[in-house]
Amino acid sequence: MHPATAFRETDEDKLVAQLARQPFATIAAAPDGRPRVAHAPLVIRRRDGALALDFHLSRSNGLAPFIETGFLAVAVSLGPDAYVSPDWYESEDQVPTWNYLSVEAEGPVTALTEAELESLLDDLSAQEEARLAPKPPWMRGKMSPGRFETMARGIVGARLAVDRLEGTFKLSQNKGEADVAGVISALGDHPLAALMRAAKA
Repeated sequence: MHPATAFRETDEDKLVAQLARQPFATIAAAPDGRPRVAHAPLVIRRRDGALALDFHLSRSNGLAPFIETGFLAVAVSLGPDAYVSPDWYESEDQVPTWNYLSVEAEGPVTALTEAELESLLDDLSAQEEARLAPKPPWMRGKMSPGRFETMARGIVGARLAVDRLEGTFKLSQNKGEADVAGVISALGDHPLAALMRAAKA
């Protein structure tokens, strides 16, 4: 996380909403002392009031062999980002920077059962197919009998139980109104411009 408190986001609802918008995450862990990274789409779960992130990996992924015994991991989801030029500020003697959104979720990772993995895959495809509406959603019932089960044997399901959830929403909050307006104007229709406008409201 960025050390500046001006950019830190701790509101769980805002962080979960950002995860839902950008569910493709980097999973980082060192289960055997060596840093390992995987990339996976997430499905957000609420279990008895607790937050969890379900994901799956290829069995050939470097983290996959450790899922059965479990490990501590951090999932990082990156939102929109953009370089910010000092020329966009009204104030003088500024330096270049980068505006961005990121969410970190940390906690223990455990294995999903076969039934939980099947549910994850169905929920994940439904989650992402919904973004493609009005296209009729794809469902695994369209596959040849037995093909889904064969392909599912090549992956392993996992759940990260979230103990820590934090975000960095760096949107020029440390700049004056005129400087922020200059960045928004220069970014034009970039998604960060809309987020900066919303942060000012």
